[in-house]
Amino acid sequence: MIENFYFKDNYNINDLIEIMKILRSPEGCPWDAERDHASNKKSLIEETYEVIEAINKNDRELLLEELGDVLLQVVFHAQMESEIDSFDFDDVCDGICKKLIIRHPHVFGDVQVENSEQVLSNWDDIKRQTKEHKTTTQAMNSVPRELPALMRATKIQAKAKKAGFDWDNVDGALAKVFEEAHELQVEIDRNSDKIEEELGDLLFAVVNVSRFLKVDAEEALTSATDKFFNRFSKIEKLATERGFNMKESSLEELDKLWEEVKKKDI
Repeated sequence: MIENFYFKDNYNINDLIEIMKILRSPEGCPWDAERDHASNKKSLIEETYEVIEAINKNDRELLLEELGDVLLQVVFHAQMESEIDSFDFDDVCDGICKKLIIRHPHVFGDVQVENSEQVLSNWDDIKRQTKEHKTTTQAMNSVPRELPALMRATKIQAKAKKAGFDWDNVDGALAKVFEEAHELQVEIDRNSDKIEEELGDLLFAVVNVSRFLKVDAEEALTSATDKFFNRFSKIEKLATERGFNMKESSLEELDKLWEEVKKKDI
């Protein structure tokens, strides 16, 4: 039992920081004490996605819990640095507060804005100045490679657009999709070692179209995957009801079931 620890009806951020210090101490939890930034990376990512799940489900009780889990990860990583006198949670708070103040001159300064577009434009300009990005290449290089691929592609393309490197309209972007699809087909026919490269080019071109249409590529693919999952589950149910063995059925038979389900979804 830890000495001088008091149970409460309600805890705050200071209590969370103190609990994390205890868990990481010699008298605390061996598992927590063994963690480092690298071993906690996966947890941070998973907890973030669980927040998104709660938002998508419009489940406020779950959102409350999952936000706490994300906050725990922030405190966890800050505590690791505090132990080597690098920085602590207060420094994290100080840094983000200063960033918000600097990037909102229309709130904390005398800059005038009329709409959200001007806010975002100012934000990007200030971000470029504070990070000392003198070229678009430097700005692109600041986009983490660890982002989901569709998200990273969108951000890179958006930065290229700001430099004037972009199609005039969606027609050019869509034409590029067909061009890349043809190039992929050529490499498939050759059974070459460039198939992966050409497939990547095709996906990149599709993301470009989504950007022009102001459609989030990640969300669009998630929705398409959901749609496929729902239709497949219905096909599997129909096959079972009609005595079909899907593994032994022909593609033509399965395609008929697919079309039947698809018509019912329309």
